[in-house]
Amino acid sequence: MSLLDHLTLLTPLDGLAALFLLLCWVGIGWRIEHPSAAKPSVTLLMARYQTDWMVAAITRENRIVDATLLSTLRLGTSFFASTCLLAIGGLLALVGNTQPLETVAEELTATDAPAFVWQIKLLLVVLLLAQAFLKFVWSHRIYGYGTVLLGAIPNDPSDPLTKTRAEQAGALNIRAALNFTRGLRAMYFALGGLAWLLGAVPLIVASAGVCWLLWSREFASTPRGILTRLDG
Repeated sequence: MSLLDHLTLLTPLDGLAALFLLLCWVGIGWRIEHPSAAKPSVTLLMARYQTDWMVAAITRENRIVDATLLSTLRLGTSFFASTCLLAIGGLLALVGNTQPLETVAEELTATDAPAFVWQIKLLLVVLLLAQAFLKFVWSHRIYGYGTVLLGAIPNDPSDPLTKTRAEQAGALNIRAALNFTRGLRAMYFALGGLAWLLGAVPLIVASAGVCWLLWSREFASTPRGILTRLDG
């Protein structure tokens, strides 16, 4: 059978469910990164503090604390990148041998689907995790750039390069945090994508649930309330 013949094993509802997940992923990402001016997301609120942090570092001759904080942020990206690799490896092992998965899924859904169907559903999750891995790795690298810029900030506040270097370091940290957040979003939707193993409707429900969860954490969470109260 050709690839197109294999794809016909999926129902139209399966295709719509997978498309819905991808639209939710892209849509909520755009909404978080391009919110209205009246209601900024937590991601944008925190971005303001990235530059403030680096500007505040100008007056600190000893920047060990700042370097330690950046190192801690890099460790977080390393942890999640490693987690993605482990998850991808496990899923690829299942793609190569879907028999254990078929047995469990058939008991839960009472359906008997060909191995290719299970492989396609797993590959969607693998692709999302691969995207998350790449974002975490890039975030790790940018945090490294930010650390170098932190070290390049002159100790003399009157130096014309001081504020420029601080703003550059802040901008790099913002990009690193943005990519880290994108990686986390991809992981959230990868977890939601596992619901496809139970069927198209569970995938739609899980996608909507993940979308709502991400929206609530960015626009209706306690941390956001704290940040906006402090800003006010």
